[in-house]
Amino acid sequence: MASYKLLKEEGTLSLPTCSLRIDGAHVCDVDSALHKINPPSPRMKSNGVNAPSSPRLVSLDVFRGLTVVLMIIVDDAGGIIPAINHSPWNGLTLADFVMPFFLFMVGVSLGLVYKNMSCRAAATKKAIFRALKLLILGIFLQGGYFHGINNLTYGVDMEQIRWMGILQRIAVAYWVAAMCEIWLRNDEKVDSGISLLKKYKRHWVMVVMLTTIFLLMLYGLYVPDWEYQIPIGASSGTKLFTVKCHARGDTGPACNAAGMIDRKILGIQHLYRKPIYARTQRCSVNSPDYGPLPPDAPAWCQAPFDPEGILSTVMAIVTCVIGLQYGHVIAHFKEHKSRLFLWFVPSSGLVVLGILCHIFGMHINKALYSFSYTCVTAGVAGLLLATIYLVVDVYGCRRFTMVLEWMGMNALLIYILVACNILPLILQGFYWKQPSNNILSLIGIGKQSQQTQ
Repeated sequence: MASYKLLKEEGTLSLPTCSLRIDGAHVCDVDSALHKINPPSPRMKSNGVNAPSSPRLVSLDVFRGLTVVLMIIVDDAGGIIPAINHSPWNGLTLADFVMPFFLFMVGVSLGLVYKNMSCRAAATKKAIFRALKLLILGIFLQGGYFHGINNLTYGVDMEQIRWMGILQRIAVAYWVAAMCEIWLRNDEKVDSGISLLKKYKRHWVMVVMLTTIFLLMLYGLYVPDWEYQIPIGASSGTKLFTVKCHARGDTGPACNAAGMIDRKILGIQHLYRKPIYARTQRCSVNSPDYGPLPPDAPAWCQAPFDPEGILSTVMAIVTCVIGLQYGHVIAHFKEHKSRLFLWFVPSSGLVVLGILCHIFGMHINKALYSFSYTCVTAGVAGLLLATIYLVVDVYGCRRFTMVLEWMGMNALLIYILVACNILPLILQGFYWKQPSNNILSLIGIGKQSQQTQ
């Protein structure tokens, strides 16, 4: 989710032999580096508060907080208002911006955390440790260990655990972007937009390489016929479905290369069992919401599909690396005009490029994390960041942003408690006589979830 605040480790890693050089001084960890970048003002020191003298960029926290609010709205109202829920396949809805916004801000934060760094080995070790923590946490929360609202049981069969997920994707994207920032940059001085591109040209080479790999695999791999089984009612029996493909370059729900790669590498039993395409018109009479199958529903409608799969994660990494470049703008340019120009221009270009790709057949698709989807969402994220920066940090309009700031600084905690249903499960554990008589059922959440299951 994700920012420096979101990914911040508990405790400090002792690195006596390695340091970061900032303004001629040496500091031994990232926390101290950020403290040196934004030293406390005399006024705050007199009050015993360590706050930056050149005000910290509140817009970053506000952006993350706004994304958290968007996530909560989508999770709570998406089932009631399907129009704001994730697009069933091609297209773009409000919910489809949440994931790329978080990935984008992970990149922005990395551009600040590793601004001045002399000990690459120590920074690499720290980045790997953070990524592993997020990966393990994601598998625990989204691998099937918790069984959702209205089910107080827990535990997961290792033969069916879900390996991929939102936090797992963020962990992978964070690690790759961190390695780019640590190892793939030169010592060129930055004094213009062109020099900024030259300093981080290897990052853009990485973006081009990842995008090329994604496009070649998505449109070049051959997808054969495949099969899957689903259980029949409460019995121990299963029903076998065969999906006919014999296709190459198909970006539909049934025969895309992303799904094939996940089935081959992860195993179909380890994929997400409530596929997004089950809400399409071909698979649901209540489309764009989930519902009963139509009489002529195709065989693939109930097949598992992971929206955070292996191939789509490649483009998620691209979003994170693009966000990293926006963080570089903050690190190397101090004037508002320069920052806004270097944000608005490329952001607008990305949006236009993504829309043109969609018009000419490379559809915007969140489930596949298509190239057009990457461009549009990263461009919108850049425009939104620039707008919030202009309003909050330039004009100082902070009266209505305090809650968003707090949510932005505690994004991971809020995500775990709300989006992963940990808070509802805790509240549901306290009931009267029967588990159905709990706090959630009194306010209608439990009943609503029962109806949608």
